[in-house]
Amino acid sequence: MKKTVLKSQLRGLALVVALGAGLLFSDGSVLPLVSAQNLPTLGDTGREDLSPVMERRMGEEIMRSLRQDPDYLDDEPVLEYLNDFGSKLLEVHQEARGEMNYDFFFFAVRDPVLNAFALPGGFIGVHSALILTAQNESELAAVLSHEIGHVAQRHIARMIGSQRQDMLIPIAALIVAALAMHSNPDVAMGVAMGGEGIAIQRQLDFSQSAEREADRVGLQIMRDGGFDPSGMVAFFKRMQTASRGYSDTMPAFLRTHPLTTERIADIQSRIQADKFKTHVDNPDFQLLRARVQVLQDASGQGFVDAKAVFEDQLAHAALVRQPNPSAYYGLAFIAYKQADFITAQVYLDKARKAGQQNSFFYTSLAMDILLASQQPVAALKEAGRGLTEFPLSRGISRQYADALIANKRVDDAITYLRDQTLLYRKDAGLQQQLAKAYALAGKQALQHLTLAESYALTGAVSPALDQLNIARRSPDATFYDLAVIDARERELQDRWKDEQTEKNKQSL
Repeated sequence: MKKTVLKSQLRGLALVVALGAGLLFSDGSVLPLVSAQNLPTLGDTGREDLSPVMERRMGEEIMRSLRQDPDYLDDEPVLEYLNDFGSKLLEVHQEARGEMNYDFFFFAVRDPVLNAFALPGGFIGVHSALILTAQNESELAAVLSHEIGHVAQRHIARMIGSQRQDMLIPIAALIVAALAMHSNPDVAMGVAMGGEGIAIQRQLDFSQSAEREADRVGLQIMRDGGFDPSGMVAFFKRMQTASRGYSDTMPAFLRTHPLTTERIADIQSRIQADKFKTHVDNPDFQLLRARVQVLQDASGQGFVDAKAVFEDQLAHAALVRQPNPSAYYGLAFIAYKQADFITAQVYLDKARKAGQQNSFFYTSLAMDILLASQQPVAALKEAGRGLTEFPLSRGISRQYADALIANKRVDDAITYLRDQTLLYRKDAGLQQQLAKAYALAGKQALQHLTLAESYALTGAVSPALDQLNIARRSPDATFYDLAVIDARERELQDRWKDEQTEKNKQSL
């Protein structure tokens, strides 16, 4: 397994701001949550140091780097589940989105360490190991709610305010050390020891305070979302057990969280007066875990290990005489990854039969199998049924467009994707897919104009301007296209100037 995905990506200011959001979790203690009657509100602490607008732009900048890393799980069903799940948590406390009404984005990365983290502006990541360790949705809700708490309380802006007089390089060195800790402790120790002790201690003091604050906010979000608060304690204890393998070698100054036993006791004391509450998990949760089990290691040995896990689950299911659709689904996904499409379809049929109800996980894999096995007509029929049953599924809508293209209906795909971009104006992925469809249709100006929109949506203003220049020079650019390009260029140039002005203010 590679070093944690963030180590090679977070540099400079991105490294510094990420620390305040809880990235120092190498000891595995990304911890669950505690309670409050109302979400606490903040004054203007740190407002002059990092505005909400800059928080979002920094988050977008970091995410552009993360998406280029091979350990970023750019997988539609996983992203769809996590974002639907996270949105449900936010529904009960819309004020957590802040004054900028952040459009939160939840994602996963391959990593064997139990961890989750919040980035500036509402971007929340979770490690594959944590998804596999969580036994139910209440445990997953505990972690994501905690990270939402970091964003809601603007810990990044407040951290930068508290570190205004400190050197930033030692703090960045500490983050690099923390991210490297589980991969190479010796190197990590050397990097960390190069930092300034005073700056480090002040940062860790703030981090502990931020963790406790995120606990209180997170527990309230989780409770009001209808999840079982006792799931926090169960997951917390499991994380404590899992962290024993490497916590003894970790330098004391990297332990940014209060002691695990202390936090367990705190959580238990806060929830003991709660009425017993059960939460019935969505069956998709186990399908998510099965998919991540396969995705976390795409090597040949990884597939062998994952297959053994699913076969053990099926053997146990047979003993207790209970169906296990997620195990069949996992075997189907492995077979698909190995291009054994006949076996994949057999296992997928068994999963659907055992599950007794459909899921967008099933439909998505069915379409992948049909498209990969050169069955475009059947794929389009499957896509049509999927859109009827899951009309809000972004992943299935994109696969529907792929099926249209596979059936040589590129113009229909363009019409459909244009409608989708109007419905989901902030979806950069849809813009990229539309650009590919334009390219297949030979519409160069529209291709690059659409690519410019996709870059702009992710905060990459400079590449967006480059795409507009290419679009302007395209031989098929019409008078109308040129007018749109000129207008959009002026908007983006103004935005670029504003960003540079804001960055200059932050550096003063």
